[in-house]
Amino acid sequence: MSAEHTPLPSSETFDYKHVGGRFVGLCVTALVTLLISLLLGLKNPHQFAFSWFFAGFFFFTILIGSLFWVVVHHAVDAAWSVGIRRQLENISCLLPLLTLLLIPLLYVASDLWTWMKLSPVTDHELAEKSAYLNVNFFWLRTVFYFLLFGIGAFLLRRNSLAQDKDGAAIHTIRNRRVAYFLVPVGAISLTFCSIDWIMGLNWKWNSTIWGLYIFAGSVLGALCVIILLSNALRNAGYLKGVLNGQHNFAFGKLLLAFTLFWSWIAFVQYMLIWYANIPEESVYYVIRSSSSWKVLGIILVVGHFLVPFVLLLFRGPKASAGFLGLVAGWILAMHLLDVYTMVLPVLHPEGFHPAVMDVVALLAIGCTLSAFFLKQLGDSPLWPSRDPRLAEAANYID
Repeated sequence: MSAEHTPLPSSETFDYKHVGGRFVGLCVTALVTLLISLLLGLKNPHQFAFSWFFAGFFFFTILIGSLFWVVVHHAVDAAWSVGIRRQLENISCLLPLLTLLLIPLLYVASDLWTWMKLSPVTDHELAEKSAYLNVNFFWLRTVFYFLLFGIGAFLLRRNSLAQDKDGAAIHTIRNRRVAYFLVPVGAISLTFCSIDWIMGLNWKWNSTIWGLYIFAGSVLGALCVIILLSNALRNAGYLKGVLNGQHNFAFGKLLLAFTLFWSWIAFVQYMLIWYANIPEESVYYVIRSSSSWKVLGIILVVGHFLVPFVLLLFRGPKASAGFLGLVAGWILAMHLLDVYTMVLPVLHPEGFHPAVMDVVALLAIGCTLSAFFLKQLGDSPLWPSRDPRLAEAANYID
C-alpha cells in the first residue's frame, strides 16, 4: 500500500566522513590477518584447509543469499525492498573478490575432499561415482558456479546503475529477465554447489534436501546482514526517505518466516535420516551428536530456532529497529556456528577443537570483503534513485 502524492526522496550518496578510521582499520586488519594466515598455512596446511574453507563458505552464503534477495525482488516485482536493494547489489558483487580469496584452496583441496586422493581403480565405491566425482569435472563445476553467480550479480547491478542515469524502464525489464533465468538455474547450481563442497567433505554421506538446507541458511544470514547494515546507515542519518518504521515489521516477519523455514528443513533432514537409520546417511549426525560436538548441536537448536522464534513471535517488539538488529546479530552468529559444525567435525571427529586459524581466517576474509564494500559504498547512490517503484517503497505500509 502506498500514498502516491508523497514526494519522491532525492538521490543520496554516502559521505566517507562517517567511516572515519574504520576503513583504515579494516585494511590493516585484513593485511595482517592475511599474512598470519599464510604463515599458519605453511606451518599446518591441513588445519588451514578446513579453517579457510569454513570462513570462505560462511561468507559465500552471505553473498549468495544477498543475490537471492535481489533476484526475488525483480522476479516478483517487489516495491518495499527498493530502499535496500542497492546494498544487496553491492554485497553480491563481492563474489569475484571472494573467488580470488578462495584460490589458496586449490593447493589444499585434497585435504578437504579426500576422494581426490583415491583412485577409482582401487576404490570400488568411488568407481561407481567417478563419472561425477572426478577432479576435472569438480573444478569445471566450481568455475561454472562462480561465473554464473558472479555474472548474474554484475548484470543486475549494472542495469540498476544505468537506470540511475537515464531512468529508463527497460533496465527494470532486463533485470527481470536475468532474475527469471537465475531462479531455476541458480537454484539447481546452488544445490550442486552445496553437494560438491559440503557433502563432498564426507563423500560417502548423502542427503536429498541438503541444497535446500544450505539455501535456507544463506537467505536467513543475508537478511540478518542487510538488517544490520540498514540500521547502521539509518543511525548515520541515511535512508530516511526510503525506509520507514513500517519496514521494521517487514524485516521482522521475514526473519521469523525464514527462521521457521530453516528449522523445518533442519528437522525434516534429521528426522528422515534418524528414522531410516542407514549407515551412509546417519554418519553425519553420529559425529555431531557425540562428544563435545553434541553441546554445539544443542546450542544450535536452541539458539537458531527457539530463541529467535520466541523473540520474533509478537508484533510489538518488531517495531524497534534496535531490537531487530540485536536479533539479527544473534541469528547471524548462529548461522556462523551452523557452518562451523558443517565443516570442522570432519577435521576433528573426536570433538570440538577450536583453533586460532579459525578466527584468523574469518578476520582475513571478512575484513577484506568489508573493506572493499566500504570502498564502493560511496561510488553510487545508496538506493536506486530512479526506480519506478521508489514511491511505493518510500510510502510502504505493512
